[in-house]
Amino acid sequence: MQSHIQTKWLNLPSLSLPVKALFTGYLLVVGLGLLVAGGQIMLTHGMADGKLGLSVEDIVYSYYGNREGSKLESKLNGSMKDKATPEENLILIKWAREGANENEWQNTIQPIVQNKCAMCHANIPGLPNVTKLEVMNEIAKVDEGASFSALTRVSHIHLFGIAFIFFFIGLIFSMSVGFKPWMKALLIFTPFAFLIIDIASWWLTKLEPNFAYFVIIGGFGYSVASTVMIFSSLYQMWILPMKNITYDVNTWSDK
Repeated sequence: MQSHIQTKWLNLPSLSLPVKALFTGYLLVVGLGLLVAGGQIMLTHGMADGKLGLSVEDIVYSYYGNREGSKLESKLNGSMKDKATPEENLILIKWAREGANENEWQNTIQPIVQNKCAMCHANIPGLPNVTKLEVMNEIAKVDEGASFSALTRVSHIHLFGIAFIFFFIGLIFSMSVGFKPWMKALLIFTPFAFLIIDIASWWLTKLEPNFAYFVIIGGFGYSVASTVMIFSSLYQMWILPMKNITYDVNTWSDK
């Protein structure tokens, strides 16, 4: 005769201390990572239009580009504005606008690049090595935003990497109590849906600038849903037991 043992303790308030420590450590690190990611976005995309703060224009410049000027000009008016003097920036911008004349490179442009740009761009992997004329020629062309190869590379990294983060946040939150099943399911699914919207909008903005609004909507949507799940999980693991509130329920069972 086969016996069936039904687990009754699979809920956040009733977890053992080691499991709570494991889940809490993960949620705190992931939460901090999301904050740092937001700061990184503000320092990169958020300065694309030369003004502090993330705007629709920043998204457009990042993915569609500023097709009235070069990528070099956009960077010198935006996130790289303070790396050289205004006079030096103007010289570089004028050089790009006039067709990036090779004759001016060695005597006028290269010394500025070596003094103000090479410290990072010649030594940090992933950054374009602007000390090379052929690289600068590409950057000095009309700014068409992110390339399709760059979008492909960043998209697959985000889809795989961030999906794992949302999976474990959702897995922990699935043990929460006090939520109706449909509400819990909606919260768990929301970050994945908004992640798809976010990354799909990168590609659509590359083709049509008006889709930039959906990039902001996507990022905001999965950030809010993740924040709700993280704080709800931490509250139920630590605050509810302190109030002597416990549950004898298996949250992974439909019964």
